[in-house]
Amino acid sequence: MNIDEALEAARAWIAADPDPETRRELQGHVDSRNDALLLEVMSGSLQFGTAGLRALVGAGPLRMNRAVVRRTTAGVARYLKRRHGKGELAPIVVGADGRLSSAAFLRETVGVLSAHGLPVCYFPEPVATPIAAYVARRLSATACIVITASHNPGEYNGYKLYDANAVQIVPPVDSEVAAEIERSAPASSEPMRADALDGGAPNVQPVPPELLEEYFRDVAALRPPGAPARELCIAYTPMHGVGAAPVERVLSAAGFARLHVVQEQREPDGRFPTVRFPNPEEPGALDLVTELARKVNADLILANDPDVDRLAASLPDGKGGWAALTGNQIGLLLADFALERAAKTPRPLVAESIVSSPMLRSIAAQHGAHCEQTLTGFKWIWTAALDLMAKGELNYVFGFEEALGYCVGHLVRDKDGISAALILCELAALERSRGSSLRERLAQLYLRHGLWVSVQRSVTRQGLVGAREIQEAMDRVSSDPPERVLDARVTAVNDFRSGGERRPRWLENTSLVELELGDRGRMLVRPSGTEPKLKVYVDLRRPLAAGSDPWQLEGELQREARRLADALVGELGFTDSAVPSRH
Repeated sequence: MNIDEALEAARAWIAADPDPETRRELQGHVDSRNDALLLEVMSGSLQFGTAGLRALVGAGPLRMNRAVVRRTTAGVARYLKRRHGKGELAPIVVGADGRLSSAAFLRETVGVLSAHGLPVCYFPEPVATPIAAYVARRLSATACIVITASHNPGEYNGYKLYDANAVQIVPPVDSEVAAEIERSAPASSEPMRADALDGGAPNVQPVPPELLEEYFRDVAALRPPGAPARELCIAYTPMHGVGAAPVERVLSAAGFARLHVVQEQREPDGRFPTVRFPNPEEPGALDLVTELARKVNADLILANDPDVDRLAASLPDGKGGWAALTGNQIGLLLADFALERAAKTPRPLVAESIVSSPMLRSIAAQHGAHCEQTLTGFKWIWTAALDLMAKGELNYVFGFEEALGYCVGHLVRDKDGISAALILCELAALERSRGSSLRERLAQLYLRHGLWVSVQRSVTRQGLVGAREIQEAMDRVSSDPPERVLDARVTAVNDFRSGGERRPRWLENTSLVELELGDRGRMLVRPSGTEPKLKVYVDLRRPLAAGSDPWQLEGELQREARRLADALVGELGFTDSAVPSRH
């Protein structure tokens, strides 16, 4: 698209935008001839990625705004009516997080669905994403839509779409929905009932309160029998999201009375006034809860992201400080605990995203379980689980992603930071009752399976130019992969950009290249599905001898992994001036 085409498209968009605020914003770009920004927001439309639509809130088809939500929902409505016919449909569940624009986007979504004659069951208040996904499964909903940008900064918002199986949409549904969205008329021409949330639409009803009660009852049922004493002292933050009420309720019902919450971050606040980037993985995000943990002499730190589908945790490091567990470490602890308690018939199934720790395969083998790897996104973990369970030989027990996402059991077909918080507390209490700790249990896993470390390095590149640079880096590592990275020899290259027809559908063609390093581990390169980043993952393994210090070895191996990650980023053409971020 050239600038003349962008200007013409912007004027047409302005004429059809139902929101006066974004109309003014885009008109300002036109009047000031902000050509670079006009090209950036007008050159295409948002596409369903790893976790649905997600973008900066603002004007134009490549931003999140009321016009985009209206046209998107109109396309979703047409797709659902075409797919399910004219018979009576189960409701479409709609929820939203506590971001500043979420209530307006929820109103647009419900209003459009109602205008299309579709039944809607919506959450009147901000809701945790896993609770919305649970309600969708319990109602056998035709679909579920959640307005959320999860852990992104406050300037972002998003739109998650779940299919009738209560799993986020996967191909070919995503492309079929996208085709219907492309057919949408200009936003102001799409039907929308403005009174749908005000009692004016008989096909719109709030979610029955008893379904929320059932969620909490079912989460409580995940607790292991004979739970040990509840003396654990916990410091917790919902990070200005919607996690405080459900997490406090679940832990209180389980008897964890010594729960201390960061009051400055307890209430939902889409401005995120105390944290720039409400992702528990980001540096500084856990500063306030760590300060609280020191004050109350806590045994465990927990943190959720704003829509409560992720869980972070930190443990005392034995030196008077705190050490954050990685998503891999939490996932491996929870997987081992789940498999320890799982029935052996049908054979237990655990699953992880392909960028998560290879150590899960060893843990699964020890317990006689099947381990399946999938593309990133819980939509793929649960697609694999449902397909494999349909054969009658496996039963899903647990799944996780290294990016702090975990799913215990069958309650929610997505990641759930509420149930994960409960089960991690149960495991911590169990180890405490044995005179041990989560840290010591992790050390025992390393002794049994070898010490694995995982390091990620991300390079952020904004806008269309950045997207092109990330694509060029992927092309480079695919067409001309390095034979060595520092002293590590690349023993094999697995390019997931092709060959998908020979793999299960949860490992379809995707922008991911794996560099095997023999017995030392592996490296992976992929663009983020939710942020303008190129991500490099390094997983290294080393045997742990009895009596050796696992944490000293872990530090040495992490430094080695970081050196390899830095070197590979350089090989891909990014210099230190790229201002990378590290997790």
